[in-house]
Amino acid sequence: MARIALGIEYDGSAYHGWQSQLKDGVPTVQEALEKALSQVANHRVAVVCAGRTDAGVHGTGQVVHFDSDAERDVKAWVFGGNTNLPRDIGIRWASPVADDFHARFTAISRRYRYVIYNHPVRPALFAKHVSWNYRPLDLSLMRQAAEHLIGTHDFSAYRGVQCQAKSPIKTVHSLQLYQQGPMIVLEVEANAFLMHMVRNIAGVLMAVGAGFQKPDWAAEVLVSKDRKVGGVTAPPYGLYLVGVGYPEGFLLPDTTYGPQWLPHDLSIWQ
Repeated sequence: MARIALGIEYDGSAYHGWQSQLKDGVPTVQEALEKALSQVANHRVAVVCAGRTDAGVHGTGQVVHFDSDAERDVKAWVFGGNTNLPRDIGIRWASPVADDFHARFTAISRRYRYVIYNHPVRPALFAKHVSWNYRPLDLSLMRQAAEHLIGTHDFSAYRGVQCQAKSPIKTVHSLQLYQQGPMIVLEVEANAFLMHMVRNIAGVLMAVGAGFQKPDWAAEVLVSKDRKVGGVTAPPYGLYLVGVGYPEGFLLPDTTYGPQWLPHDLSIWQ
């Protein structure tokens, strides 16, 4: 049996999240990917992902692994898989990995981008790919609030009520905000994330940016450890899993963070 890692990109608009559901007729990204890979391998393939995304959430840097005894080269996994996948899911790369590689458990970091369209008029073309906020947002206030969330904390107040993670303690390595015209991007990297954690962070920062709360409120929410204190969970549409970090020894391909219409390095924005 060989272990193969894949980089996956997907538009989550039409799917009920990443994870396969027990109910028939509920489309998920995992189900579609496993079906496509099984056709290439000529046997049933089960994949393990680095991070399960919610309904409506997108991925440009999702990583999965699977085991197969089928003799296929990396081009067969990429091009054969994409031939059998719907157009809103794609395999970006494939790489043989050691048996001790695990897409989830050997990952040392995950990176998300939350894209906000800050404009009085709602968008039509990107309605399912950005989060629309019609109220003017003050980026400097949002950045002040974000500073309170960097480091190792108990993020109970920022986790979804149905989150099943064993520990709410996570380490946020970086939390940056960038703006170009009406587009604002929140980019956050952590060792791991809780259910709805990024969307709840985005909701708090947008409340601060709109002037409803002071920047210190982000810290007050954190200290409360109470989800009810944290306000509204931001919509899923602007959220992208853009990267997963692994120890250097696994030698996985470097990829741009995406989505493709954003710069890989957002520091060129203000």
